[in-house]
Amino acid sequence: MSTCATVSRDLGEPISGTAATATTWLLLEQPGPWGAKALVSSHLDPVLGRALETAAQGTGVRVALIRRPGRHADVGAPRLRQVYAAHTVPGRVWLHSATTHDPRQLLDLDFAALGLGDHHTFDRALRGRPHAGDPLALVCTNGKRDRCCALLGRPLAAELAASGVRGTWEVTHLGGHRFSPTLLVLPHGYAYGRAEAHTVKEVLHGVQEGRIVVEGCRGSSAWERPGQAAELAVRAAIGEDAAEALSVVRTTGGAPRWEVTVAHTDGRHWQVDVVQGDSQPPRPESCGTSVLGSPARMDVVAVRELAGAAPAV
Repeated sequence: MSTCATVSRDLGEPISGTAATATTWLLLEQPGPWGAKALVSSHLDPVLGRALETAAQGTGVRVALIRRPGRHADVGAPRLRQVYAAHTVPGRVWLHSATTHDPRQLLDLDFAALGLGDHHTFDRALRGRPHAGDPLALVCTNGKRDRCCALLGRPLAAELAASGVRGTWEVTHLGGHRFSPTLLVLPHGYAYGRAEAHTVKEVLHGVQEGRIVVEGCRGSSAWERPGQAAELAVRAAIGEDAAEALSVVRTTGGAPRWEVTVAHTDGRHWQVDVVQGDSQPPRPESCGTSVLGSPARMDVVAVRELAGAAPAV
């Protein structure tokens, strides 16, 4: 059986910023102002911030700061901080939470194990437990990184919180600021662009039912950019919305063309051809600049279901 489609995934930049993937998110509450590189330019001890960056490097763990929506007056360090860890690879998805009086406890984590999906290191170091509340709606508001995130993200976060969305947090840079307001939803790790309050509520309702809303979705942080585009294309082609139904099991090639194999939990597989192109016509890459650019995008040019045995990975 073979199906073909052409789909543009105008993703701008990777949703996980400078890292190709973020299989696991580690979130630390840090109120107050954030600088462009928030881990080392906020009220968090910059020595600790640099140590966390170093510990996470190459492990698949992405460390980000979060804060409650609203005014962020300089009120000093909080006495008790919220901490979350979430693993986003389908079949092994989890979200755990903890609190700490001393954020230096995060350095006791085994970051390599955390990146592979082992929550026990989080539970031991921080007395973490499975998160029993609502899904997390993380709205990027890191205005020092890009002013779009403050101008568009902070009003969205405030509206969500005011309307009773209990899992709402502001978060540091997610990437793709020209799609502001941008949103990351945990535990599954799908990102959304140009989000509005009513669509965010629909997305969160879907997560509670184990569904992924594809409209406005920019892909899962568990995959690299070609995989993000490929997985969403297969979802669209077969009408699949189950949160953990699809996985990217193989990616071959390199820029500007990749072949991505996407697997379904029912045993089906697809080969997806992804080509990197330039967004046209040129447009501002941020609401804070008039300089025009042609950012890269992922174009899915073919989706083919593979017959017979599953491909070797």
